[in-house]
Formats: sequence, structure tokens, C-alpha cells
Amino acid sequence: MREHFHYGQDHLTVDTTIQLAKGIIKGVFSNETVQRIKKSEKDVQDIVESKRTVYGVNTGFGILANKAISEEDTRTLQYKILQSHSVGVGKPIPTEIAKIMLITKLHALAQGYSSVQFTTLQRIHWHIENDVIPLVPEKGSVGASGDLAPLSHLFLPLIGLGQVMYKGQIVPTDQVYLAENLEPITLGPKEGLALINGTQFILSYAVKGVERFFNCLEIADIIGAMSLESLQGTKAPFDPRLHELRPFRGNQLVAQRLQTLLKDSEIMESHVDCDRVQDPYSLRCMPQVHGAARNAWLHLKELTEIELNSVTDNPIIFDSHDTISGGNFHGQPLALPLDYACFAAAELGNIADRRCYLLLEGKFGLPMLLMNDVGLNSGFMIPQYTTAALVTENKTLCFPASADSVPTSLGQEDHVSMGSISGRKLYQILENLEYILAIELMSACQAIEFRRPLKSSVLLEEAHEFVRRQVSFASEDRVFADDIKAIKEMVSDYSFVKHMLKTAEKHQINLHQNHTNFHLHI
Repeated sequence: MREHFHYGQDHLTVDTTIQLAKGIIKGVFSNETVQRIKKSEKDVQDIVESKRTVYGVNTGFGILANKAISEEDTRTLQYKILQSHSVGVGKPIPTEIAKIMLITKLHALAQGYSSVQFTTLQRIHWHIENDVIPLVPEKGSVGASGDLAPLSHLFLPLIGLGQVMYKGQIVPTDQVYLAENLEPITLGPKEGLALINGTQFILSYAVKGVERFFNCLEIADIIGAMSLESLQGTKAPFDPRLHELRPFRGNQLVAQRLQTLLKDSEIMESHVDCDRVQDPYSLRCMPQVHGAARNAWLHLKELTEIELNSVTDNPIIFDSHDTISGGNFHGQPLALPLDYACFAAAELGNIADRRCYLLLEGKFGLPMLLMNDVGLNSGFMIPQYTTAALVTENKTLCFPASADSVPTSLGQEDHVSMGSISGRKLYQILENLEYILAIELMSACQAIEFRRPLKSSVLLEEAHEFVRRQVSFASEDRVFADDIKAIKEMVSDYSFVKHMLKTAEKHQINLHQNHTNFHLHI
């Protein structure tokens, strides 16, 4: 694993971004990058001195683009833009996402097309390296002229305003600077605009969405295989020959994973000659449904990594005589795949809920509601109510935010992406999905014990054992919310998937054979 990442020079991936945010990798500036940044800084100074009119350097913003700003007011203009655009509302976004915003913005600015002072980039770097993370309200961006409101809040601390998370506490920036013997930055021409123009709010939710969604996809295959074992389903629909006839890559990966997860299972071998012709769709069609979600995930990952290495502010300064005022800040390229990912994640929960229901029906040798003594006990009936509620909540979150547009800036910004809402919706859907998967995992672990003394495959037995270290078999009713919480934590902190990957490696089992594009390190 690399030790350093060079901002503005190296290629940024989702994996690398997460590692930077966790402090596993340290971000640095190369000499070449510093020189490029300083040249861009000089270019904008030359523009100011030449009195050539360039949007956002010596003009107002948005509908005020035709308002000239005097040379002596160009710095004041940048200070005021951070003040005036800090209009976000709602709860603060997760600190990790705010930190990813800093990382992704720093990488974009360090490419040298934004005319930001190197001292400003150094201060942003200081915030990242010292985990002094600004508080950013969750609502207020329409995702068009960049994520204006959240980015304004993100960079208020540069000018001594706003609040930050400092040593685990929310503290006013001026108090932190006093404690750290620092002074606010004096912004130069264009700097304020460069800081708040861009898609880093949308992008950071996309980065985190790619990571969390991958974890859910990995888990869904494992739990789906456990549910299939419990219901004495067949692995015939996962035959690679079948999927060669319809070769979607995600489908083929899921089919291969299910074949691998079920290999050498005693439970599977015990009913090979049964008279069942077909399994229900939620078992039989896992390659098609989970696979389609994999394809949506890959699309989001690929577009997110393009955006991670893009320059998305405005105007772009190629040199002091060559500037372009364009639309690289518009969030549509990520808004659409984020909405697509919402649908895919919601469907992954939908099919998991159907398997939860199947496990309760009392068919194929399982007791009704997964308990022997029901009547006095409700068994696992009510946890499925929760999955049903979460599935429906996710459906309501599937309205595509990117299908809407409300004009702003008195019509100057007459089409907006609403991609910030797409990103936030995906975050909530994934939270609900993690609970749904936790409940299916709890139910599948209960169900598979009714197949004893037969054993499943080495991987699925290890998955069962990992859960049983914290949640025991239920012979009678108890407060299942405690069990759900414990399993959800092992889902959402990635410990379940990490354990399964280590187990597969120990037994020299490849769960991503010939499908490396679909892999992510978590």
C-alpha cells in the first residue's frame, strides 16, 4: 500500500480517498504541483492588474455577473461570497463526509486551474491532517453552480468564521485558531468563488455511497446463499453456462459467488434428488437482481472516479489570457447515477425482505416463524414487519431528485441538478438497507440451525459462527431489537465482510474471480 498521495498530481480513486480520510495515507504536495499552483495564482493577479474583465475575479456572481468590481474590492468580494452563501440548514453532515469534501476539493484546486493561493491550500491541508473538520449543514444545495451553500460552510473557517469539530467537540473556529496559534486566511482574487464552486458535496456522498453500497452487495450474496440453504433451494440457476447466454457482468459475478459460497455443502447435497422444480424468484433470480445492483454500483464507481480527478469550479484559468466561464460545476453527471444507485440499493432490500418472508412460512421443513413453540411466542414474525417498513420507506426515497429543476439566481441558473439530494437519499437508503440485511442475516442464522446436524459450506458455516459470537439461537421470544442492533453494527462497520474475506483467503477461495473491476477495499 502506498504511503503518500500527491494532491493535484496522482490519480484519486474511491479507495485512496477513503484511506486519506482515515489517515491511512498521507496527502502531500510535489514540487511540480506547488509551481503549477503558484503560476495559476500569478495568472489571476495579472488579470486584476490588467483590468481585463473575468467573471468572479472582478465581477459579481450569478445574476450579478455584469456588475464590475474595483481592483481594491476584489479581495473583499471573496470574503463576502463565503458569508453570503453560507445559508445551509438542517443537521450537520457526518464528519467523515465533511472531511472527504476537504480532500476532494483540495485535489481539484491543486491541479492549478483555479488560481488559489498555495497558502490557502496549505491551510485546507492543515485541517485535514489535524482532523479539524468544519460543520456543514445537510440542506441547501441545488447542485448546479457547485454545492454553493455546503462548500461555503466548509470554508468559513478559513476566514475565521463558522464552527469545527475539534478534539471531539464542536468549537467556534476563532477559539481553535487561538489555541493553535493560527490566523485566518486573507483570500485573494477569485479564491472565494473557487472554493465554493464545485461538486464536492455531491461527490463526497458518492464516494461514501460507493463504499457502503459495495459492503451491502458483498453481504447480500452471502446472506442470500444462507437463506437458500435454509430453504433447501438449488444452485442450478447459478450455472455459469446459463449466464453466458445473458452475459451481464454483474449477473455473472453474483452467479459465480453463489456457486462458490455453496460449494461442498452437506445441506445442498442432502436434497439433490428432491422433486422441487423451481425456487421462488427471490432465491432463483439473485444473479439477475443482485447482479443488476452490481452493475449500477460499478457505473456509479466509474463516474465517481472521473469526478474525483476533475476540475469543477468556474471560471477555469488556463493562463492570464485564456479563461473560460463554463459549466463544470453542474452536478448532473453524478446526480443521475446517484439516483440510479438509489433504485438499485432499494431493490436489494426489497428482495432481501422477500427472503425474510419465505423463511417464516413454515415450508421445506422449517418451523413456522422459525420457532418450535409459536402461539405463546411470536417467533421471527415481527422482525419482518421492520423489513417491510424499511423497504417501503426506501421506495418513497426513490423519487429521482435529478428529474426536478427549480430555477435560481433570478433565472441565470435556470437548470439545476439537485444532485445533493440524490446523494443524501442514497445515504439514507443504504442505512435502511443495512438494517434489512441485518434482519435477514439474523433470520437465516436461526433457520440454518434447523438443518442440523448437516453442515453448509465452509464459508457459510463461518458466517453463521461469526454472528453467533454475539447473537445466540432464539428458542423463545426476547427483545429482538438488541439482536438486530448487534448484527447491524457488524454489517455497517464492515467487520462481517472483512471476516468473510479473510476466511476466503485462508481457504484459498476467490470470491471475485475474473471480476476485479467490481472489487473495493473496505
